[in-house]
Amino acid sequence: MNAGFTPGYLQLTVAELADRAQRLAQMLSPCELCPHSCGAARDEGEQGLCQGGLKPKVSSYNLHFGEEPCLVGRGGSGTIFLAGCNLGCIFCQNYPISHFAHGREVGADEMAGMMLSLQRSGAENINFVTPTHFSAQIIAAVAVARDNGLHLPLVWNTGGYERLEVIRLLDGIVDIYLPDAKYSDNKLASELSNASDYVEINQAALAEMWRQVGPLEMRGAAAVRGLLVRHLVLPGRLESTRGVLEFLAGMDNKRRVAASVMAQYFPAFRAVEDPTLNKRVTRHEWTQVQAWVDELGISEGYVQER
Repeated sequence: MNAGFTPGYLQLTVAELADRAQRLAQMLSPCELCPHSCGAARDEGEQGLCQGGLKPKVSSYNLHFGEEPCLVGRGGSGTIFLAGCNLGCIFCQNYPISHFAHGREVGADEMAGMMLSLQRSGAENINFVTPTHFSAQIIAAVAVARDNGLHLPLVWNTGGYERLEVIRLLDGIVDIYLPDAKYSDNKLASELSNASDYVEINQAALAEMWRQVGPLEMRGAAAVRGLLVRHLVLPGRLESTRGVLEFLAGMDNKRRVAASVMAQYFPAFRAVEDPTLNKRVTRHEWTQVQAWVDELGISEGYVQER
């Protein structure tokens, strides 16, 4: 365990963790776990828009060294990739997992075993990737893992389209929030991700995450607590990027929100069929984004090399 830091879930009683898992489970069927509120009867075998059923489906779990340096640290981020997604991004780079839901169903004990295996392998944290639609089952598994010695920080790695009631139930459990801020334009969000109210939903969720965990806190080479917001720059959509950066810069005028501004876009999935997305971000576009980062004073976090 990182000296001087105790993960939030270790500060809760077993009964408190069980209560949070139960309250999340009450939103599971008919499903209201995300802003779509699709109402799928998941306890009767129906799948929601996210393709999530009653049991969580895991695509893979491993030590990941491709995350931001503060998450990788020395030992790597202990990622657990959940299958399915509550967004429909046509450019998703993980589309076999998110759109086709490749993976297998697991129970709480098996997911807890994955966390403990990653901890034994030297992971700096447990990083739940696309967890929204399995929130209830994940917290139930965390309770099992905690009883068996889990002591790593928990990372909630999400597309940023979150129901506030769910995020509030994670207060004191999640140590590091790693959400996307994909858009500042709802028309674009509707066209590219099937989320016509993304901007308002996303900004409210980010504000709540910030309230809960605040700025990034480091212990040695790795973060143990805080908010890090990702933004993937898309070709030809710089107006939306500017809006996202302005929002992040204005979230708190006393403390800087950490951002990860990413240049790694490449045409994937259905983006290859769209002539405006079937290309990389140009050097000129990336120079403009870097200039905005400097202009707006976004000094915490990372700006990728193009």
